Amino acid sequence: MRDCRHLGKTSGAYSISRIVESKNPAFTVGAFVVARSGWRTHFISDGKDIQLLPSGWPESLPKSLALGTVGMPGLTAYFGLLEVCKMKPGETVLVNAAAGAVGSVVGQLAKIGGCKVVGCAGSDDKVAYLKKIGFDEAFNYKTVTSLDEALCKASPDGYDCFFDNVGGEFASVAINQMKKYGRIAVCGAISQYNDSVPQKGPYVQVPMIFKELQMEGFIVTRWNNRREEGLKALLKWVVEGKVKYHEQVTEGFENMPMAFIGMLKGENIGKAIVKV
Repeated sequence: MRDCRHLGKTSGAYSISRIVESKNPAFTVGAFVVARSGWRTHFISDGKDIQLLPSGWPESLPKSLALGTVGMPGLTAYFGLLEVCKMKPGETVLVNAAAGAVGSVVGQLAKIGGCKVVGCAGSDDKVAYLKKIGFDEAFNYKTVTSLDEALCKASPDGYDCFFDNVGGEFASVAINQMKKYGRIAVCGAISQYNDSVPQKGPYVQVPMIFKELQMEGFIVTRWNNRREEGLKALLKWVVEGKVKYHEQVTEGFENMPMAFIGMLKGENIGKAIVKV
């Protein structure tokens, strides 16, 4: 059954917006802000739903990074790894949808943290990108004959941390490859978002019990009080070249639906951006 409550309303989205008129002294004309403005070319704000770009933003960096690597997706990777996975140096981290806006940052932060990183993605180009940005192992889940064997080959000893963006069958297979006392951060379930009929098991209780695993779902807004901490760290690593980024840029407001659908189909590497 479709939920019709949102029909006729502006589709939600974040934007980098330039202030063209202001009566709020905190936001001067010409300043750039991160705004939850939705799919619009202009909007009016009372200032409560917009935030200035982090201080010290270099002119050499595209401001659109505040929507991706140095924005909500980057913060999701940062807090998901540090606070949910609680990664430690020397551990092995698995991340799926690894070439996306969140997954690509997860892998790079795990490398900064001294971990071995295994990523999976849905094309050979994406796998090549993962290896380029420092993943230890990467594979195309669409072309392997057995997902279970591919995961085992990439890390025969198993995984300490699993950052799950996909859910569904992948998660059901990966959970059996976890080490004892492993931690699983459930960030997304993109394989299930468009299901008209809910997927059924297999079920997770047996490996959860006998491997004494911890699995926790999370939404990044839990750490809003630490947002500045995360953004400062991410911006520093980008400037230092320790975290690399890629943006899939689509030109034109009229092409926003096409870009959105492409993102859901996994056509993008890194963050999908629409330039208006």
